[in-house]
Amino acid sequence: MENKPPLSPHIQIYKWHISSLVSISHRITGIINIIAITFICLLASSLVFGEDNYGYIYLFLSSLIGKFIILGLTWSFSFQALSEIRHLVMDLGYGFELKTTKITGLIVIFGSVILTVVFYLIGKNFFL
Repeated sequence: MENKPPLSPHIQIYKWHISSLVSISHRITGIINIIAITFICLLASSLVFGEDNYGYIYLFLSSLIGKFIILGLTWSFSFQALSEIRHLVMDLGYGFELKTTKITGLIVIFGSVILTVVFYLIGKNFFL
């Protein structure tokens, strides 16, 4: 009988961890943020061509879909910022213990949601 090499773990048997979720989400939000920043720059540059362009942009951003996109981008930028802070701390050589990575991962996830709510409330003039 021939000895077969062990199979590598794959998605069906791999157990997800907070660090995995934060890492993958960090990459996805990075791509989303680059696209969003490009789109925001294009929108801002379109204002050079007249006030009518501002009306179209305002109309879109004040719609339900526009507000959803703004809220989603606010979360995405918040998540990316907190995750970057986490990575900077890890680049300094701290936070590699399993318990610490779980805690900092949860801080990134819940902190981004909390920051999104805070920014929403600031935008609605609840805080000033």
